[in-house]
Amino acid sequence: MPARLVVLISGNGSNLQAILNACKGNELSASVVAVISNKPNAYGLVRAVQAGVPTHVLPYEKGTERREYDSRLAGLVAACDPDYVILAGWMRLLTSAFLDQFPNRVINLHPALPGMFPGTHAIQRAYAAWQRGEIDRTGVMVHLVPDEGIDDGPVLATQEISFRTGEALEDFEKRVHAVEHGLLVQTLRNQLMGTN
Repeated sequence: MPARLVVLISGNGSNLQAILNACKGNELSASVVAVISNKPNAYGLVRAVQAGVPTHVLPYEKGTERREYDSRLAGLVAACDPDYVILAGWMRLLTSAFLDQFPNRVINLHPALPGMFPGTHAIQRAYAAWQRGEIDRTGVMVHLVPDEGIDDGPVLATQEISFRTGEALEDFEKRVHAVEHGLLVQTLRNQLMGTN
């Protein structure tokens, strides 16, 4: 029985595409049963529709209590009966109102190594730190999201990425995204094998 995945996105959805491709190519014993975005114009929604996956948009309205929004999101996700919830470029911090509904089943991808550059713009911040001579490598991690901590849940997998002399930020970003796609799919495969 393929695992049921719900993927939360906020943008382009290239990591969603990696998951969709892996499911279609039988690299993952899973199917994406829904894609949910907090941004109505997220290109990832187009990717989902092209793959025949149901989509939902739940925009965050200013003035809404975070926990109230997360409770509504949790209801939407729970209705899809997921085995795992994948945060693939989801740009909102989730509260316990959401996370408590899916213990040990929320998986996040973050373009930095554990303890480094939590939060947004991690790739750009790592690149800037490298240019200042503070670091010589960064990486990508996939981790569980048990609580409201920022990018600091139990680590499932990491992969280091070294910087290359003279490499432009745009080229570096492309390399990071390629690592993200591969590591996310491999980690999900390992996770699903461990739960079957």
